[in-house]
Amino acid sequence: MEKTVVELFAGVGGFRCGLNNVSLVNNKTVEDGNWNFVWANQWEPATKSQEAFFCYTKRFGENDASNVDIFKVNKREIPNHTLLVGGFPCQDYSVAQTLANSKGIEGKKGVLWWAINDILKIKKPPFVFLENVDRLLLSPAKQKGRDFGIILRSFFDNGYGVEWRVINAADYGMPQKRRRVYIIAFHKSTKYYKKMKKKDIKDIINKDGIFAKSFKIKDSDSEIVSTDVRKDTYENLIDVNNNFKMEFLNAGVMIDGNIFTTKVESDCNKMYPLKNIREKDDVLEKYFLTDEKIEKFKYLKGSKRIPRVKPNGEAYLYSEGSMPFPDNLDSPARTMLTSESGISRSTHVIEDYKTNKLRFLTPVECERINGFPDDWTNTGMSDKKRYFMMGNALVVEIVKRVGNVLEQIVEEE
Repeated sequence: MEKTVVELFAGVGGFRCGLNNVSLVNNKTVEDGNWNFVWANQWEPATKSQEAFFCYTKRFGENDASNVDIFKVNKREIPNHTLLVGGFPCQDYSVAQTLANSKGIEGKKGVLWWAINDILKIKKPPFVFLENVDRLLLSPAKQKGRDFGIILRSFFDNGYGVEWRVINAADYGMPQKRRRVYIIAFHKSTKYYKKMKKKDIKDIINKDGIFAKSFKIKDSDSEIVSTDVRKDTYENLIDVNNNFKMEFLNAGVMIDGNIFTTKVESDCNKMYPLKNIREKDDVLEKYFLTDEKIEKFKYLKGSKRIPRVKPNGEAYLYSEGSMPFPDNLDSPARTMLTSESGISRSTHVIEDYKTNKLRFLTPVECERINGFPDDWTNTGMSDKKRYFMMGNALVVEIVKRVGNVLEQIVEEE
């Protein structure tokens, strides 16, 4: 089995950076890994400028890179591959039957999960590795777990087993408190699927599964909750959409449509403080805060109780607690958002190493927080866009650790 990869929603290449241990040497990309990326797709809708795609091709070259809406791509023309990867957006995954019912069931228009599903149907990659925000497991609010149930049933219909784990990067010695759900799927034709099918579910979650080998957890007797999305329980995706409800916990497995989920806790005593990524050389003046900006930040990050009125005219008090200001350099960074460049409650503010003055994080420091090489996004885009890219990116080290285990599994295939 070849170590070939297709990367969807590629952004600036986080999956590729992690799987191939990428570095920049004299502004040239060095890939120190064994995965062959045969095709990648990155398309940002509703914008003429495609900075993420430009960054990707600047770093990896234009061969086998697509800048087309994934729904317009002929899935049969995507190269065969062993591993499909992607950080797909969290959306409303509700499904609906077509008017004539002749085409069966289709996803809500524009929801990117269904592009992944189309590829699974047609290309049937042996392994899939996806990333999403952890609220995916809880959405929608009025029918918790439905969206992830739809995704699991889609995998089941296409012949896959699944493992998932919610991982906070900071819990495993990385410099950011970024919690995301990671999903691994494996086709029933693989040796790995057949091996996992024979194992006790608790053993898969605690020691034998891909995530257990990548990210150690503490021994636990937490209850394993089970359900299923099999066809004798739910006739089709419409049935899942209308009736499935489940409280998914932070770890789980699906084998043969049977779902098992439990709560696990990381077993790592390493901590990566924000000060370790802080620039020690001179920083440009534009990143430093004026007195006016400092006062704005003090208000935004301070505790407050504000009288407000609901749409129905009812008065209430909006309240929020205080945040550290400036950020604690002895702790990992908070979750970086796409709004990092602006003056907002979520923006990081740190003391400069040389001057002790307050300032924004630099784009390079944001790259370090996610584990990218310094100046990875320095490809001609504005600082604002560089912050945006890192707010959207994943933590490279998590991909690297999972990739090391996947590589061994593929070799055994």
